[in-house]
Amino acid sequence: MRTSIHRLRGRPRLCLTGALAVLLLFLSSSPAAPATPVPPDPTGSPITRGNAYMGIGVLAHDGASDAPPPAPRATQTEGVDVSSHQGEVDWRSLWDSGVRWAYTKATEGTYYTNPYFTQQYDGSFDAGMVRGAYHFATPDTAGGAAQADYFLAHGGGWSADGKTLPGVLDIEWNPYGDACYGKSASAMVTWIRDFLDRYKSRTGRAAVVYTATSWWSECTGNYAGFGPANPLWIARYASTVGTLPAGWSSYTMWQYTSSGPSVGDHDRFNGSQDKLREFATG
Repeated sequence: MRTSIHRLRGRPRLCLTGALAVLLLFLSSSPAAPATPVPPDPTGSPITRGNAYMGIGVLAHDGASDAPPPAPRATQTEGVDVSSHQGEVDWRSLWDSGVRWAYTKATEGTYYTNPYFTQQYDGSFDAGMVRGAYHFATPDTAGGAAQADYFLAHGGGWSADGKTLPGVLDIEWNPYGDACYGKSASAMVTWIRDFLDRYKSRTGRAAVVYTATSWWSECTGNYAGFGPANPLWIARYASTVGTLPAGWSSYTMWQYTSSGPSVGDHDRFNGSQDKLREFATG
């Protein structure tokens, strides 16, 4: 690489020649890569590790329909999902409003446990609800099997008592960086399989997969292999569930809004309350 010093009207001027000049010209004319949109914390605070929650990317990436929420159906059962953002939940009030099941965030990655987990998980059970726990996946921080083990060690277990729902893998947009956690579609499928296989081997029960169709299409290549074994919890804030990810012909649960009464995230189990208890029992 050569440089030479010239003078122009008494001032030194550095002339770059060859490949370096071409490189600088290319960099100055190339547009910056767009930043991955970061969904807001529901409290308005910056997102930091541990603050993620179920559906954190749905509004930011998929938006919400202007159509009214789906009308209540006798064939579907109302539920909620909560995390540390809700703090201590008034479960009796939710029960009185018709909510019959709940999921509580237990863990994230291998570095976070919900400080309100006991009140939320036991409180919903004490109110008479069928309840379960979910894990917010961060595939860029640890392997799938390791995160399943961490989840199981911190409240993510399952028992056939009719009131404990199977654990949930919350796999969706990365609120801390690249939407797909820096993984190729095949690497993401492998990570998900590692988590689901470990959970099944240790509990005897298939975990539920929570996701959104748009994320699943982008980050797994719309992989169809988990549908036969793992129940689907679909996220879509609209009056219908829309297109499901490949491999699933129906959904088990549907997160249909983040702006419901009392607790924001409201859900429907695709069946009656009796079917819900059957699902819990396995």
